[in-house]
Amino acid sequence: MHAVRLHAFGPAENLTYEETADPAPGPGQVRIRVAAAGVHLLDTAIREGVQGPLPELPALPTIPGREVAGVVDALGEGADRAWLGKRVVAHLGFAPGGYAELAVTDAERLHEMPENLDFAQAVAMIGTGRTTMGIVQFAEPGPGDVVVVPAAAGGIGTLLVQYAKNAGATVVGLAGGPAKTARVQANGADLAVDYQDPSWPDKVRARLGGRTATIVFDGVGGDAARAAVGLLGPGGRHIVFGWSAEGLHDGTPYVVEGVTEQVLGPVMMRKAGGPNPVRTLELRALAEAAAGRLVPAVHRFPLAEAAAAHRALETRGTTGKVVLEP
Repeated sequence: MHAVRLHAFGPAENLTYEETADPAPGPGQVRIRVAAAGVHLLDTAIREGVQGPLPELPALPTIPGREVAGVVDALGEGADRAWLGKRVVAHLGFAPGGYAELAVTDAERLHEMPENLDFAQAVAMIGTGRTTMGIVQFAEPGPGDVVVVPAAAGGIGTLLVQYAKNAGATVVGLAGGPAKTARVQANGADLAVDYQDPSWPDKVRARLGGRTATIVFDGVGGDAARAAVGLLGPGGRHIVFGWSAEGLHDGTPYVVEGVTEQVLGPVMMRKAGGPNPVRTLELRALAEAAAGRLVPAVHRFPLAEAAAAHRALETRGTTGKVVLEP
């Protein structure tokens, strides 16, 4: 098979597209002929050799990627034969292997894909959609809310705008540049704002006509978060799930005592509850997409251009969930 492999930690150019041995599923596993593989900001940090939330860095050489969708083409011992030939999507967990034409995973991680989703959309929902469902647990918007979404043209931001609009909230979406702002407007935001304009907070206040923000869903940090939090009124909530503007691994989120709630990782899982909180959130995300209430934005790259996908993601040159297609 063809795959993207990493032989040394470092820049995006270290990702190489090459031939390697086909993987074989082990007991209780299936093999997926991959039609789409998700790219996550965490992948770029791992590529650089930053451990982040992982228990440990993968042994090299490695095939990155932890989200795949495709068709099951082989079964390991004990795997249910009903999976053979099914269109499926799965998050591989901490195990790498997604940037490839073939990937293996435990059968218990599989979800049969909703018929109305293509493979790239399914990958977006199993990762980005799952995270979105985890975020909104902490501040469910409603008709009385004014919701501010920094990075509203991104994968999670796109879904947060849709979710808040479906709930009846007034939504202010922030994005960088006219092209991304236009996408946010088309996605349903009541007000789409270019945060590169220094006067954007004043323009939002004028458009709100005396209303103040009640929720800021912040995965950005930095100057945009500081300005967005300044729009909150009494009792407003700042929900932090990342800080991409300040770097995934060497920055800190912008926080305000009594206003900010950080919902990363374990906090999100504890809130979801149940014996398998990750799967609980995945099922919620796929159900929202199957019902047509959430439609993910996808930025597609050929598998062979994984290095370009990483560079674009790191420089904010993408719109929506980044997906590699063999």
